[in-house]
Parts: sequence; structure tokens; C-alpha cells
Amino acid sequence: MRRTSSWRRWPGLLTVLVPTVWILGIGESAALPTPPPSAPPEPDVRDPEASPAPAGPSAEEAGSAVVRAAHLPDDATLEQRGAVIGEIRIRAGDIFDLSREAENRALFRLANRLHRATRSQVIEQQLLFRTGDPYSRRLLEESERILRTKRYLYDARIEPVRYHGNRVDVEVVTRDVWTLRGAVSLGRSGGENNWRFEIQDVSFLGTGKDLTLRQLDSVDRSGTMLRYRDPNLLGTRGRMELEYSDNSDGRSQVVFAERPFYSLDARWAAGVHAFSEERIDPLYFRGELIDRIHHRQRFCELSGGLSRGLVAGRARRWRAGITYERDEFAVAEGHAAPAVLPEDRLLVYPWIEFESIEDAFLESMDLDQIHRTEDRYLGLRWRARLGVSSPAWGGDRSRLIFSTHLTDTFVLRADEMLELSVSGAGRWGRDGAENLLVGARGRYYRRNFGKHLFFASLSVDYAERLDGERQLLLGGDNGLRGYPLRYQDGDRRYLLTLEQRFYTDWYFFQLFHIGAAVFVDVGRAWFEGGASGVATGMLRDVGFGLRIGQSRSSRGTLTHIDVAFPLDGDDSIRRVQFLITTSESF
Repeated sequence: MRRTSSWRRWPGLLTVLVPTVWILGIGESAALPTPPPSAPPEPDVRDPEASPAPAGPSAEEAGSAVVRAAHLPDDATLEQRGAVIGEIRIRAGDIFDLSREAENRALFRLANRLHRATRSQVIEQQLLFRTGDPYSRRLLEESERILRTKRYLYDARIEPVRYHGNRVDVEVVTRDVWTLRGAVSLGRSGGENNWRFEIQDVSFLGTGKDLTLRQLDSVDRSGTMLRYRDPNLLGTRGRMELEYSDNSDGRSQVVFAERPFYSLDARWAAGVHAFSEERIDPLYFRGELIDRIHHRQRFCELSGGLSRGLVAGRARRWRAGITYERDEFAVAEGHAAPAVLPEDRLLVYPWIEFESIEDAFLESMDLDQIHRTEDRYLGLRWRARLGVSSPAWGGDRSRLIFSTHLTDTFVLRADEMLELSVSGAGRWGRDGAENLLVGARGRYYRRNFGKHLFFASLSVDYAERLDGERQLLLGGDNGLRGYPLRYQDGDRRYLLTLEQRFYTDWYFFQLFHIGAAVFVDVGRAWFEGGASGVATGMLRDVGFGLRIGQSRSSRGTLTHIDVAFPLDGDDSIRRVQFLITTSESF
């Protein structure tokens, strides 16, 4: 009989305490859309005739201190009068605001001097309005959201600052982040170590162009990658990406060019996407590598789209295109033949796609990030695609190819929000569905203990006749933090996460925001009708960790430092799991 020590009993108690604390609602709740903290008023130098402006968001937190002049008519009045955009003033802030005593330090002044600030024309290219256009609050807000998606900016604010002769002068204020990175990243999850060396500039010389050179060593492969991204090709709305990788298990090349639906009111889109890749696909059983398959993949897709723009608060878009997919499989050199070698596939299919998006957004803070503005989509969004592959088009089989995704968000109360999504993709042939994967997700947020947050997530997935190189896996690398990588596999999977998140005011060296979390994970992956046992049963873990947000970095990611305690599994699993990872979310 295995001895159970006292330190293994207390994590089990957390499994009960964390949900109980939330249910009881201990602590004062706050509204979900936490506004940026305020800063002391500053004189309005934009309009000499204006009254003193009200306090705006803190430059430290929001990164931009633009405020609306007090004498201006409200937005509805300006739009009703047919006001037009006058002067557009771009105020691109540097990494550190030297007018703040805490940031006026020698090291920070040096960083500002070394950093090439984002060029004004780069910011202006993202805006959805020009001088002479009708004034629209909706376009100002959507332009803010577009700017905040750029990795070279920490935040963006756009406000009218002067009204004269039925013209509205607008000020766009942004704050840069440090865009040049040269670092070695170390990580650990599921009992496995990985490292990465990277040189990247996400806004080369202030142009918004992304240059990346990366070397990595992970559980699956090691290699070198070179990538160039241009989000405004030749000063247009077009985007381009070129990528080349030379890895231990093969090479890959990517070419991507697109004129997307860049705004809710965009009327057309077109693009081409092509890549070629050779790699080794690993297959796992109970966290152990059991097979390797040499996979050669070729993909090319041409597409175009039309839309009537934003009509009655909703954008409806139609796309059509043709896709070429070739997958070839062989025994990996130097390794034994797999138990089952997947069949080669050639799919060539025209397709049509429909997408519907509501104009509904919420500006918030301290949900999935720390002290960073988050634009949350609140509306119903639905996308569905249907294609037909046939030998008549050049394919090797007749199949219907389909995919769909639907998401909706509900603000239940001022301090509660629920996000729901459903997705599915696969093929349909004479024998029914194949390579089918259907999933549903729910994410729940509730403020408690003042500004802190309880978070719950539930995901459920179902697979049917997946292609031989694919698996539905669950382990330390995808949410079950107390267990090895890819510990369970199956054709059914669920994962429940309960997490109490804490957002502190600690701001170390004016660089790092600190948060913390206590969590419980419960999940399982299994085959319907498969053999029962410890490895296919329900798995639970509990743990705690730190979250470190980088307020001056272009990555916009959070570093997770977690300690997790598995409560199930076999004797081979370590009783304490240490994880160091990076994520886009808390």
C-alpha cells in the first residue's frame, strides 16, 4: 500500500474550498468592465478655448492620456449635425513617460533613445477615417480596437478635442512598447523542458513590420525559423507573411498574402495562402511516444469575399474559393514502422463560406490580462464553410468538407459574464463522417473580493474517425497541469478548470505587473467502449501560481509559474509538477 503523506491531503481540501468560497460570494463584488485607473488632471493644451479637461486614464496603465474637451457637443449631436473630421493629430508615446517621476530614470531614458518610435503614418494607416469623412463615434472606437491588436502598441485612445466650423479635430494617442527582443526562453510543462532563442522586432525601425529569427528545442522538434510579416503591404490594407523553417524533422515554407475584411464595414476581401511542410508526426499513449510518422504536406488556397458592410448593427460576409490539400505518409527514417500507416490523401475542392458578426464590444481590464485594456466581443458571431472534393476537380476521392464556428457572450449581471462557443469540422463520405472533431466551450467570469475574479472553464470534445496522424489528447500541455504531456487520448474529452485569480497593484521596476491564481483542473480523455483503468479514468489536480505581465514588452503575453499536485494517475507521475509557460491569457 502506498503511503499518503499529509502534504498530499491538503491539496484535496482545496478542491472543496475554492468552489465553496466562490459560491458563498465572500468579499465585495465589482463590475466586470473595470475601467483604467485615473490620473491627476493635466492642463488641456489642445484647445486654448476649452475648459479644463476631466481626469483621463493613467499613462502608466492605459498608455494614453487623451481626453475629450469639455465644451464639445456629445457624439450624437455631432453626428446629427453632419460634422466632419478635421485635423487628425497623432501623438505616439514612447515606451516610458519621462514626465512621470517613477519612469524618469537613466535606464528608461536610454531605452527611449534606443527605441525607434512607431511612425505616425503607420498609426494613421490603421485608422478607419480620414480628414473630411463624416464624424462617427463607432469608427473611432473600432479604430481604437484595431490599434490595440498591434503588438508594437500597449494601448490606444482616440477622442475629439476641438469643434469648429462643423469640423471635429481628433487626437490619436498611443504608447509604444519595446519591440526588439533578443532572449533565451526556458519553459517546463507536463514534466518536459523546452527552450527557445529568439531575435524579433515586431516593428522594425518603427514601420510595423515584423522580423523574427528563432531557434527552438521542444519535445517534438528542434530547428530554426525565419519569418517576415507585413501588416500594411505597400501602405495598403493588404497583409503578407513569408516564413521558412529548417527543423530536425523536416522543412516548411509559408507564403500568405491577403486583403482581409479589415473592418466591420469592409466590402471585399481576397487572398492566397500556400505552404509546404515535411515533419515527423508523433503518436502518444499514456504520455509515452509510441509511433512516428513521416508526413509531407502541401496546401494552397485562393479566396475572395464580398459584403454589404455593416447593416443594422451586423456585418454579413460571403467568401468563395478553391483549396488544394495533399498529404503523403511514410515510415520515419531510422524508426520502426507504425502500427497503422495513414493513407495518402489528395483533396481538391471549391467552397463557399458565410460569416455573420454583430457590432457589440466591451472594453474591460483584468480579465485575461493584467492591467491591460481588453476588447471583449459580446455579440453573436457565426461562420460556416462547405466544400466538395471530387476526382472531377483533381482529388482522389469524393467528399463533402465542412466547418463551422459559433460564439456568443452574455453579460449576466454587472459583475458576471459568460462566453459560449461551438465549433466543428470534418469530412463526409460514403461511410459517413471522417476526421470529425466537434467541440463546445464555456468560459465564466465573476468579480469577487473587490477587483479580483473567479474564473471557470468547461470544454467538451467529440471525435470520430480521425485521420491516422491526429489524436485527441489531454495532459500537462493543454490544461491538465498536474500530469505529463499528452497523458490520455481518446475520441471523447472534457476539461473543467476552476480558478481564483488575484490582480495585485505590485508593479516591479515599472516593468512587471504581478498576479496570482489558485486552481483546480478536472478532466478525462477516453475511447467509447475502451478498456477501463487508472489511465483512462477521471484525473484531477490542484495548484497555485504566479502570473507576470510585461507592460513594456511587445509580446503581450503572461509568464505562468505554477506548482500543481496531481490527485490521480499511476505511480509513475511525480507528486509535484513545476510548470513555467507563457500564454496569451491569465
